Amino acid sequence: MDTSFIITFIGDDRPGLVEELSAVITDQGGNWRESRLQQLAGKFAGLVSVSLPSDRGEDLRAALKALAPRGLSVKVTALESLSGDEHPGRTIRLTIIGPDRPGIVREISAALAQQHINVVDMRSDVSSAPMSAEAMFSASVEAQISERSDLDELNEKLEEIANQMSVDVQLDVD
Repeated sequence: MDTSFIITFIGDDRPGLVEELSAVITDQGGNWRESRLQQLAGKFAGLVSVSLPSDRGEDLRAALKALAPRGLSVKVTALESLSGDEHPGRTIRLTIIGPDRPGIVREISAALAQQHINVVDMRSDVSSAPMSAEAMFSASVEAQISERSDLDELNEKLEEIANQMSVDVQLDVD
């Protein structure tokens, strides 16, 4: 019987880092199922979902821990089970663009949490505006709404945040 794990890691960005991780996973009888990997601020970080035989979990942890002298910090978390549909419900997507300032993510995520909306994927970046070189924040958010979510109330709150923080927020519902 296989067990599933989530591996989280961060290390200095360099060629071969993903190969090292994947070699350890394969050597322990694991199967790399799903991942999100990203270079960020000179580091390389990621989340990897793996499955492997139930009796190999501790061996996997030990083998990954052995990568620490190579500058890789790794955490392994066992999963109870893998369900086929981890995010039931309708999907919404948010696009946020505006001048960078503290609190944008906090305000948007608080509005989503108040409506029982679960963030499934979020990507954000800060870049220079073409003409002014002003720091511009942009984000895309994919989330799952629950039966308790009030999208009209969410839309009102997002408009309020947009006005207060001088950002554009677009809400799309699937």
